[in-house]
Amino acid sequence: MPDVLVVGAGIVGAASAYRLAEAGLEVVVLEKEATFAQGSTGKSAAGVRVQFSEPLNILLSYHSILEYQGIPEAAYRPIGYLFLVPEALKEAQEEALATQRALGVPVERLTLREAQSRVPFREEGLAYATFGPRDGVIDPHGVTGYYLREARRLGARVRFSEPLLSARRVKGVWRVGTPKGELEAPFLLLCTGAWTGEVGKRLGLEIPIQPVRRMVFATGPVPFSHAFPLTIDLATGFYLRSEGPRVLLGRSNPDEPPGFRGGMDWGWLAPTLEAGLFRFPFLEGLALDRKASWWGYYEMTPDANPILGFVEEGLLVAAGFSGHGVQQAAMVGRLMAEEVAHGKARSLDISPFRLDRFRKGHLLKERGIV
Repeated sequence: MPDVLVVGAGIVGAASAYRLAEAGLEVVVLEKEATFAQGSTGKSAAGVRVQFSEPLNILLSYHSILEYQGIPEAAYRPIGYLFLVPEALKEAQEEALATQRALGVPVERLTLREAQSRVPFREEGLAYATFGPRDGVIDPHGVTGYYLREARRLGARVRFSEPLLSARRVKGVWRVGTPKGELEAPFLLLCTGAWTGEVGKRLGLEIPIQPVRRMVFATGPVPFSHAFPLTIDLATGFYLRSEGPRVLLGRSNPDEPPGFRGGMDWGWLAPTLEAGLFRFPFLEGLALDRKASWWGYYEMTPDANPILGFVEEGLLVAAGFSGHGVQQAAMVGRLMAEEVAHGKARSLDISPFRLDRFRKGHLLKERGIV
């Protein structure tokens, strides 16, 4: 009998499986798809950043970035994140910047003129910019494959095309039903991303995580040289970054209802471009490549922060990252291994992200959600 059943072979499940196996535990990973990173991981815009307002988000991301730097398969590129700060948000961003600096993470305040050297933009309504020089992008598929390979090297088993159909707690163990039979383990860890609310219902639990669709639009090859950092206009939430000869761009739709609705929402392209063209006039005239554009799911909680750790006896959740799971997976994997091996995470205090915050009404106000 394994010690832990990890459900989900995205980047969070893979990192958790590796660290659990590294701790000497026998691990089985269950994945409903035929291979890994087929959910939100594979559809991510691949950014990693420390520019958050909540200390735990900052530290989860920073420790993860430091780990990704040492993994060749992660293909970490420190292209940076540039936040363009409007007058209306300058005080809130100053508070976030002070928190980041107090925690020792590298973030710089730039004048608008200094920021212009990284990407051209219209300055109207802006106060200043912040830049994270260690922020950047990774290859989510590459690092997920690395974690699973390392987990297997340490004895973990990965079972694809095997979804969790049911689970119940009986005499101190979880009995999990799949299409291929029943498995038992003392610990069950749900790393099921946007599907966590649905999976929770199979266990008779209400876990407040819902899927919300997001679009990433891609231009065709741009007829000028560029190396734009991931740049976010905080006034509208519009973002862009260079990706080879292309520019990727997007903006979350605040009116998109939760649910598993698939496909590109081409109706959202016009509002996205309207916000983008105001701030970045150079986008006008660039051709959009519809075939290179894609969509995926954010896994949203009521306060847009993850649920981490034990939720009841023997059951853990690491999901609900609301768009920053790839950024934080490396450190989350370590913390989930500590939860199981020691009964409680040790490296960081994850109490702000435990499920019971919703029952207690302690919702967090993270300002760095894009």
